[in-house]
Amino acid sequence: MRQIVFDLETTGFRFDEGHRIVEIGGVEMVRGAITGKTFHTYVNPEREVPQGAVDVHGLTYGFLKKYPLFTDASVARAFVEFIGDAELVAHNGKAFDLPFLNDELRAAGMPVLENVLVDTLHMARRKFPGAPASLDALCSRFGVDTAMREKDGHGALLDSRLLAAVYIELTGGAQAGLDLDQSEARAAAARQRKPARQRPTKLASLQTSEEAVAHAAFIAELGDESVWAKRNVTETS
Repeated sequence: MRQIVFDLETTGFRFDEGHRIVEIGGVEMVRGAITGKTFHTYVNPEREVPQGAVDVHGLTYGFLKKYPLFTDASVARAFVEFIGDAELVAHNGKAFDLPFLNDELRAAGMPVLENVLVDTLHMARRKFPGAPASLDALCSRFGVDTAMREKDGHGALLDSRLLAAVYIELTGGAQAGLDLDQSEARAAAARQRKPARQRPTKLASLQTSEEAVAHAAFIAELGDESVWAKRNVTETS
Protein backbone atom coordinates (compact mmCIF):
# COMPACT_ATOMS: atom_id res chain seq x y z
CA MET A 1 0.00 0.00 0.00
CA ARG A 2 1.25 3.46 -0.92
CA GLN A 3 0.82 6.36 1.52
CA ILE A 4 1.76 10.03 1.48
CA VAL A 5 2.55 11.66 4.82
CA PHE A 6 2.10 15.40 4.31
CA ASP A 7 2.12 18.71 6.13
CA LEU A 8 1.25 22.31 5.32
CA GLU A 9 2.48 25.63 6.62
CA THR A 10 0.03 28.52 6.26
CA THR A 11 -0.47 32.19 6.99
CA GLY A 12 -3.03 31.33 9.68
CA PHE A 13 -5.37 28.72 11.05
CA ARG A 14 -8.54 29.36 9.00
CA PHE A 15 -8.87 29.31 5.24
CA ASP A 16 -12.34 30.85 5.55
CA GLU A 17 -10.66 33.98 6.92
CA GLY A 18 -8.51 34.35 3.83
CA HIS A 19 -5.42 32.52 5.03
CA ARG A 20 -3.29 30.71 2.46
CA ILE A 21 -0.79 27.89 2.14
CA VAL A 22 2.87 28.95 2.15
CA GLU A 23 4.65 25.57 2.15
CA ILE A 24 3.81 21.96 1.25
CA GLY A 25 5.82 18.90 2.19
CA GLY A 26 5.19 15.23 1.55
CA VAL A 27 6.95 11.92 2.20
CA GLU A 28 6.16 8.68 0.38
CA MET A 29 5.73 5.40 2.22
CA VAL A 30 5.14 2.00 0.63
CA ARG A 31 4.02 -0.95 2.77
CA GLY A 32 4.92 0.97 5.90
CA ALA A 33 8.46 1.89 4.80
CA ILE A 34 9.76 5.37 3.98
CA THR A 35 10.96 5.19 0.37
CA GLY A 36 13.00 8.40 0.26
CA LYS A 37 10.75 9.98 -2.38
CA THR A 38 9.52 13.40 -1.27
CA PHE A 39 7.67 16.50 -2.43
CA HIS A 40 8.44 20.02 -1.28
CA THR A 41 7.66 23.53 -2.40
CA TYR A 42 7.23 27.02 -0.99
CA VAL A 43 4.15 28.90 -2.18
CA ASN A 44 3.55 32.59 -2.78
CA PRO A 45 0.43 33.33 -0.67
CA GLU A 46 -0.28 36.63 -2.43
CA ARG A 47 -0.69 38.30 0.95
CA GLU A 48 1.32 39.33 3.99
CA VAL A 49 2.15 36.70 6.58
CA PRO A 50 1.08 37.65 10.14
CA GLN A 51 3.88 37.81 12.67
CA GLY A 52 2.30 35.02 14.71
CA ALA A 53 2.66 32.67 11.75
CA VAL A 54 6.19 33.87 11.03
CA ASP A 55 7.09 33.07 14.65
CA VAL A 56 6.02 29.46 14.01
CA HIS A 57 7.55 28.70 10.62
CA GLY A 58 9.84 31.63 9.92
CA LEU A 59 8.44 32.32 6.42
CA THR A 60 7.88 35.98 5.60
CA TYR A 61 6.12 37.35 2.54
CA GLY A 62 9.40 38.95 1.53
CA PHE A 63 10.87 35.45 1.27
CA LEU A 64 7.81 33.78 -0.25
CA LYS A 65 6.89 36.26 -2.98
CA LYS A 66 9.57 34.94 -5.33
CA TYR A 67 8.04 31.44 -5.31
CA PRO A 68 5.20 30.18 -7.58
CA LEU A 69 1.53 30.67 -6.81
CA PHE A 70 -0.55 27.71 -5.68
CA THR A 71 -2.21 27.65 -9.11
CA ASP A 72 1.13 27.14 -10.83
CA ALA A 73 1.57 23.67 -12.34
CA SER A 74 4.68 23.13 -10.22
CA VAL A 75 2.58 23.45 -7.06
CA ALA A 76 -1.06 22.29 -7.13
CA ARG A 77 -0.95 19.93 -10.10
CA ALA A 78 2.48 18.59 -9.19
CA PHE A 79 1.41 17.79 -5.63
CA VAL A 80 -1.84 16.15 -6.75
CA GLU A 81 0.14 14.00 -9.18
CA PHE A 82 2.63 13.13 -6.43
CA ILE A 83 -0.27 12.00 -4.22
CA GLY A 84 -2.08 10.01 -6.91
CA ASP A 85 -4.49 7.54 -5.31
CA ALA A 86 -2.35 7.05 -2.21
CA GLU A 87 -3.75 7.01 1.30
CA LEU A 88 -2.96 10.30 3.05
CA VAL A 89 -1.49 10.65 6.54
CA ALA A 90 -1.53 13.99 8.37
CA HIS A 91 -1.52 15.24 11.95
CA ASN A 92 -4.84 16.99 12.58
CA GLY A 93 -5.41 16.39 8.88
CA LYS A 94 -9.19 16.01 9.12
CA ALA A 95 -9.74 19.38 10.76
CA PHE A 96 -6.89 21.38 9.22
CA ASP A 97 -4.60 20.09 6.46
CA LEU A 98 -7.06 18.39 4.11
CA PRO A 99 -9.81 21.08 4.34
CA PHE A 100 -7.16 23.78 3.82
CA LEU A 101 -5.70 21.98 0.81
CA ASN A 102 -9.12 21.30 -0.72
CA ASP A 103 -10.13 24.95 -0.34
CA GLU A 104 -7.02 25.98 -2.29
CA LEU A 105 -7.79 23.36 -4.95
CA ARG A 106 -11.38 24.60 -5.31
CA ALA A 107 -10.16 28.19 -5.66
CA ALA A 108 -7.74 27.00 -8.36
CA GLY A 109 -10.61 25.34 -10.26
CA MET A 110 -9.32 21.83 -9.55
CA PRO A 111 -11.11 18.78 -8.13
CA VAL A 112 -10.82 18.32 -4.38
CA LEU A 113 -8.99 15.33 -2.98
CA GLU A 114 -11.13 12.34 -2.01
CA ASN A 115 -8.27 10.09 -0.88
CA VAL A 116 -8.60 8.13 2.34
CA LEU A 117 -7.05 10.13 5.17
CA VAL A 118 -5.43 8.77 8.34
CA ASP A 119 -5.31 11.40 11.09
CA THR A 120 -2.45 10.67 13.48
CA LEU A 121 -3.82 13.13 16.04
CA HIS A 122 -6.94 10.98 16.39
CA MET A 123 -4.83 7.81 16.44
CA ALA A 124 -2.65 9.15 19.24
CA ARG A 125 -5.62 10.28 21.33
CA ARG A 126 -7.20 6.83 21.05
CA LYS A 127 -3.95 5.05 21.85
CA PHE A 128 -2.85 7.37 24.69
CA PRO A 129 -6.05 8.90 26.14
CA GLY A 130 -5.41 11.97 28.25
CA ALA A 131 -1.75 12.27 27.18
CA PRO A 132 -0.36 15.18 25.09
CA ALA A 133 -0.83 14.36 21.40
CA SER A 134 1.05 17.11 19.59
CA LEU A 135 3.71 16.12 17.08
CA ASP A 136 6.42 17.30 19.49
CA ALA A 137 4.92 15.23 22.32
CA LEU A 138 4.73 12.12 20.15
CA CYS A 139 8.30 12.58 18.93
CA SER A 140 9.38 12.77 22.58
CA ARG A 141 7.34 9.67 23.49
CA PHE A 142 8.83 7.60 20.68
CA GLY A 143 12.37 8.99 20.83
CA VAL A 144 12.19 10.60 17.38
CA ASP A 145 15.06 13.10 16.96
CA THR A 146 13.73 16.67 16.68
CA ALA A 147 17.08 18.47 16.80
CA MET A 148 16.58 20.06 13.36
CA ARG A 149 13.10 21.25 14.33
CA GLU A 150 14.38 22.78 17.54
CA LYS A 151 17.11 24.55 15.57
CA ASP A 152 15.21 25.71 12.48
CA GLY A 153 11.57 25.67 13.62
CA HIS A 154 8.61 24.17 11.79
CA GLY A 155 8.96 23.18 8.16
CA ALA A 156 6.47 21.23 6.03
CA LEU A 157 8.96 18.66 4.73
CA LEU A 158 10.76 18.29 8.06
CA ASP A 159 7.46 17.85 9.89
CA SER A 160 6.34 15.29 7.29
CA ARG A 161 9.51 13.28 7.93
CA LEU A 162 9.02 13.47 11.68
CA LEU A 163 5.37 12.47 11.32
CA ALA A 164 6.30 9.50 9.12
CA ALA A 165 8.61 8.26 11.88
CA VAL A 166 5.87 8.78 14.48
CA TYR A 167 3.30 7.02 12.27
CA ILE A 168 5.57 3.98 11.98
CA GLU A 169 5.71 3.82 15.79
CA LEU A 170 1.96 4.30 16.14
CA THR A 171 1.33 1.42 13.75
CA GLY A 172 3.79 -1.13 15.04
CA GLY A 173 7.26 0.28 15.50
CA ALA A 174 10.05 -1.99 14.30
CA GLN A 175 7.55 -4.35 12.66
CA ALA A 176 6.43 -1.65 10.27
CA GLY A 177 8.33 -1.30 7.04
CA LEU A 178 8.75 -4.99 6.29
CA ASP A 179 8.34 -5.18 2.54
CA LEU A 180 6.40 -8.43 2.69
CA ASP A 181 2.69 -9.07 2.66
CA GLN A 182 1.33 -11.86 4.82
CA SER A 183 1.40 -14.52 2.10
CA GLU A 184 5.00 -13.64 1.21
CA ALA A 185 5.97 -13.76 4.87
CA ARG A 186 4.44 -17.21 5.30
CA ALA A 187 6.17 -18.47 2.16
CA ALA A 188 9.51 -17.10 3.34
CA ALA A 189 9.08 -18.74 6.73
CA ALA A 190 8.23 -22.07 5.08
CA ARG A 191 11.35 -21.91 2.93
CA GLN A 192 13.51 -21.27 5.95
CA ARG A 193 11.90 -23.95 8.11
CA LYS A 194 13.91 -27.19 8.15
CA PRO A 195 12.36 -30.60 8.90
CA ALA A 196 12.86 -31.79 12.46
CA ARG A 197 15.69 -34.25 12.89
CA GLN A 198 14.48 -37.75 13.78
CA ARG A 199 16.20 -40.00 16.33
CA PRO A 200 17.67 -43.17 14.78
CA THR A 201 16.16 -45.23 17.63
CA LYS A 202 13.37 -44.46 20.05
CA LEU A 203 14.28 -43.58 23.59
CA ALA A 204 13.63 -46.31 26.14
CA SER A 205 10.53 -45.78 28.26
CA LEU A 206 11.15 -44.37 31.72
CA GLN A 207 7.98 -46.02 33.00
CA THR A 208 8.56 -48.88 35.49
CA SER A 209 6.74 -52.21 35.19
CA GLU A 210 4.73 -51.36 38.32
CA GLU A 211 3.66 -48.04 36.83
CA ALA A 212 2.67 -49.75 33.56
CA VAL A 213 0.45 -52.24 35.43
CA ALA A 214 -1.16 -49.47 37.48
CA HIS A 215 -1.80 -47.38 34.37
CA ALA A 216 -3.40 -50.32 32.54
CA ALA A 217 -5.69 -50.94 35.51
CA PHE A 218 -6.67 -47.27 35.59
CA ILE A 219 -7.59 -47.32 31.88
CA ALA A 220 -9.61 -50.52 32.32
CA GLU A 221 -11.70 -48.80 34.99
CA LEU A 222 -12.55 -45.97 32.55
CA GLY A 223 -14.23 -48.34 30.07
CA ASP A 224 -13.86 -49.00 26.36
CA GLU A 225 -15.23 -45.58 25.31
CA SER A 226 -12.64 -43.54 27.20
CA VAL A 227 -10.10 -41.42 25.31
CA TRP A 228 -7.24 -43.45 26.81
CA ALA A 229 -8.76 -46.78 25.70
CA LYS A 230 -9.31 -45.52 22.13
CA ARG A 231 -5.76 -44.16 22.03
CA ASN A 232 -4.32 -47.50 23.07
CA VAL A 233 -6.29 -49.27 20.32
CA THR A 234 -4.98 -46.78 17.71
CA GLU A 235 -1.36 -47.10 18.86
CA THR A 236 -1.42 -50.94 18.86
CA SER A 237 -3.33 -51.38 15.58
